[in-house]
Amino acid sequence: MKRVYLDNAATTPLDKEVIAEMTNVMENFYGNPSAIHALGREVRTLVEKARKTVAGLLNASPSEIFFTSGGTEADNTAIRCGISAYGIKHAITSKIEHHAVEHTLNMLLKDGVIDKLSFVNINEKGQIDYNHLEELLQNNSRSFVSLMHANNELGTLTDMEKVGDICEKYDAIYHADTVQTMGHYPHDVRKLKAHFIVCAAHKLHGPKGVGFLYVNSNIKIPPMIYGGAQERNMRGGTENVYGIVGLAKALEIAYKEMDEHQTYIQSLKDYLKEQLIAEIPGVAFNGETEADKSLYTVLNVSFPEMDMADMLLFNLDINGICASGGSACSSGSNIGSHVLNGIKADPNRPSVRFSFSKYTTKEDLDYVLEKVKMVVKQNALA
Repeated sequence: MKRVYLDNAATTPLDKEVIAEMTNVMENFYGNPSAIHALGREVRTLVEKARKTVAGLLNASPSEIFFTSGGTEADNTAIRCGISAYGIKHAITSKIEHHAVEHTLNMLLKDGVIDKLSFVNINEKGQIDYNHLEELLQNNSRSFVSLMHANNELGTLTDMEKVGDICEKYDAIYHADTVQTMGHYPHDVRKLKAHFIVCAAHKLHGPKGVGFLYVNSNIKIPPMIYGGAQERNMRGGTENVYGIVGLAKALEIAYKEMDEHQTYIQSLKDYLKEQLIAEIPGVAFNGETEADKSLYTVLNVSFPEMDMADMLLFNLDINGICASGGSACSSGSNIGSHVLNGIKADPNRPSVRFSFSKYTTKEDLDYVLEKVKMVVKQNALA
């Protein structure tokens, strides 16, 4: 049976060049980077070379890059430590943020670290209301703003430069969750005015379990993890050296091939969208789908009401198609999607997120279309 992987927003296959780079480190560089002897020093050199590579791609200083276990830790560090460092009592986010952000801010509210958590208005496409963001900043004390660059379920993009300008006007601390867009769009931190941006390597054909946090040099935060002087006293614990090297290699490849891959993957997304419209009556899409408003790797499809809607993903899976999704409803073990709930999507329509990578082919999509049409037809309401 053919197997098609269209869940790249969850994780991506490792690039072979990344595997080769990591394998070399695992086989030949085993010293502890904190050790002062020769084997330790050569491994420390690998970590710092990777840091310099990442910083160069982002137009950052190496001292602004801190390696983490992934995007969730990076988000938690930015939010918890940024709020703590500046005694901030008011935070602003949206109802459709990743749980690494939403759950962290709600816990800080519950624990009394912040006094108030505001949610910026969003429309039915998942776009934030910039005027409302400015109102919230204007009418509250100094705030911490956490808004993602691209929604991981919908693909809808937020204008980071615009948010940064608004935050600067009101002296707010701005954290942008860039997990879905790192390596897919260029990020020049000297233009963005974000105090924090984040990365998870496995979203861009790098290894799982490693990421980084960019911290603008104009602000200072305490560590979240204690226990050692690693990462310039910012993160205790022996570094994941081969993961860090793999991250830097993956990001380097992504930047080198970015324009080519964006054009290619956007064409696949457009093709799948057009074919679904032509072949499945009543199909619609959650979030923005236009190229300048939507992450080119994600297409969230809203299918017509059908029998056994909660089995749609299972039926795709038994036909060899790996995707993700759900609905806006909550029933049984299915807690529903807080993102689809947040944009008030129709709870009776099942949704599937198809997400693409440089390894996706048109033949893959033709197979998906064939099987999707079959499953929808089999489960069509009488």
